[in-house]
Amino acid sequence: MAALKLSLLASLSSPPKFHFHWTGILCGGRTHSSFFLRNASTITKNNNKKKKKKKGNDNGGIVTAKPESLEEKMKKRTRSDIEFDKEQAMGYGDTASHVPVMLGEVLELFSCFSSSSSSPLRSFVDCTLGAAGHSSAIIRAHPELELYVGMDVDPIAHERARARIHSLCGDSSHLKAHIFMRNFKNIKSVLREVDEELLSSGVDGILMDLGMSSMQVNNAERGFSVLANGPLDMRMDPQATLTAEDILNSWPDTEVGRILREYGEESNWRSLQNKIVKARLLGGLHSTGELADLICNTTCRTRGGRQGWIKTATRVFQALRIAVNDELKTLEDSLYACFDCLASGGRLAVISFHSLEDRIVKQTFLNIIDSNSEDEKGEEGEEEQCRKDVRNIRVDNAEREAWIKQMIRGRNGTILTKRPITPSEEEERLNRRSRSAKLRVIQKS
Repeated sequence: MAALKLSLLASLSSPPKFHFHWTGILCGGRTHSSFFLRNASTITKNNNKKKKKKKGNDNGGIVTAKPESLEEKMKKRTRSDIEFDKEQAMGYGDTASHVPVMLGEVLELFSCFSSSSSSPLRSFVDCTLGAAGHSSAIIRAHPELELYVGMDVDPIAHERARARIHSLCGDSSHLKAHIFMRNFKNIKSVLREVDEELLSSGVDGILMDLGMSSMQVNNAERGFSVLANGPLDMRMDPQATLTAEDILNSWPDTEVGRILREYGEESNWRSLQNKIVKARLLGGLHSTGELADLICNTTCRTRGGRQGWIKTATRVFQALRIAVNDELKTLEDSLYACFDCLASGGRLAVISFHSLEDRIVKQTFLNIIDSNSEDEKGEEGEEEQCRKDVRNIRVDNAEREAWIKQMIRGRNGTILTKRPITPSEEEERLNRRSRSAKLRVIQKS
């Protein structure tokens, strides 16, 4: 009987999985059958992998694109060559954990305005006051400053910054400082309150730092922290009504999925969406800890353990925060409004911290410098010339400032940063929160 089995096996010419299938039948036992079927499955998978590998190596096969290397990513940005001054940054920080990002670069880009030059910095607006680190440095670097306006929607930041700015202004009798608890989208109405003539004359410098302050992240009650348990709030303006808890527990599931996909750029959005909807049947999500646990349980088994789920949670929290505060639409509208408020030759500097923000800043700047005014729409020849100007990269070393590498000139202004400037290696090493920062600057004609 054994000889018959061996002869039958030797005569079969089918693929390996059928060899074991017939062997199981010949042996007659469930144990033998399951053993051989398991091994058959393993061999079949291995054979398939070899075929795919061979096909990929074949010149005629489909070759998948290689992941973007670090060197390629670096080519898309301009690393700052300004030496990082740790003592200066710490000196203008509110705490050891909160220091202003790219402070040296911000001071440098506004250094073209000085009391000794023909165009001093007489008016400055900080749209995201925070702990007033950047503002304090600007005020001290420009004794010629006559008007300062600071804005922030966070009441805690507003109170701290007010005290700090007023203490600085005590040394200057000619500097008038105004602090408002407003969103930067209201910059025009704020300047109108200060002086109606500002809307026609314009201001010399405007700064927008879109990053979250440590005061907000470290306060668990605000709901921004992934690791600290607190309410699912995430409102930048505590007076607003919409919270992250509202979105997670009552918004349509398709809208929740869209938020995770578009604002968080999360590839695992569908699975997370389904888990969030299922959680509603058990009473919903009401704390950041519950949301973090849901993400951990959804992600840990497939995304590299603890490190994987924290990255996913960071993207989910980012997506919810953007949705709660309508950040992207507000940013785009505010960029146009800020540019309108600039005087001729004035500069708008924006520090962004994730790709969605930077993409909006980049595209809006391009739209601004190439936008048509009503009296220019009929001049086709002039429009064509302006389009060429927008694409013309200026590299005149004799005329530009040292920090400017490439510029794009348009009808209404000049983008001074064709590629965004990123922090120096030293700053990134000492301040981890600066790693994703990107600085873009536009100057009005």
